[in-house]
Amino acid sequence: MAQTLIAPSVLAADFANLERDVTMINKSQADWFHIDIMDGVFVPNISFGMPVLKAIGSHAQKPLDVHLMIVDPDRYTKTFADLGAEILTVHYEACTHLHRSIQAIKQHGMKAGVALNPHTPVHLLKDILGDLDLVCLMSVNPGFGGQKFIERTYDKVRELAAMRAEQNAGFLIEIDGGVTSENAMALKNAGADVLVAGSFVFNADDPVATVADLKNLTQ
Repeated sequence: MAQTLIAPSVLAADFANLERDVTMINKSQADWFHIDIMDGVFVPNISFGMPVLKAIGSHAQKPLDVHLMIVDPDRYTKTFADLGAEILTVHYEACTHLHRSIQAIKQHGMKAGVALNPHTPVHLLKDILGDLDLVCLMSVNPGFGGQKFIERTYDKVRELAAMRAEQNAGFLIEIDGGVTSENAMALKNAGADVLVAGSFVFNADDPVATVADLKNLTQ
C-alpha cells in the first residue's frame, strides 16, 4: 500500500504567527497544506480569504489543498487557480451543477475534489467519480476545528473505496476532521489516502514530531 499523505489544516495554526507555522510545516514530513476557506454562509464560521491564502502560498513549499466551504464556489475558481491552489475541492451540497464545477476546476489547471458532509451518502457521487482527483469525506461537521470524530466515517470510506475499485477510478480519498494517531491506521486500512489533521498537529507540544508519527503510523 502507498504511504498515506498527511495534510495539516492551517485553520488550526496560530494566525498571529502564520509564517512561523507555515515554515514549520515546510520542514515537517507533511505532504500538503490543507486550507479551509469558509464564508459564514455555507458553514457557521468565517476563516480567511484571498489575502491570507496569498500570504500562505508565498511561503509554502508544498502543494496547497484548498477546501471551499462556501456557497457558489464557481465564482472563484479562477481566483484560486491564480493564487496557486494545486487541488481545489468544492462541496457536493454547494454545487447545483457539479459536473460543470469540476470541469471548470480542471480547465484552470487544478486537480478537482468534491467534499461530502457527514450526512451525505457517498453513492450520490457515483456518476462523477471518474472525473475526480479527490473525494474529501468530512468526519466532523464542517465549520470548526477540534470536533470529535464521527465513527460512521469508517463505513463511508470502505463504501467509497469499493466504488473506486468497481469503477477502476484513480481519485484519492481524503478524511477531514478529528484525525489523530488513534484512528489514523484504521482510516488507512479502510481505504483512506490523505489525512487532514488540524488541532492534533498544531496544538501538539512538538508539531513536527506529531506529523512524523502520523506518517510512520500509516506507512
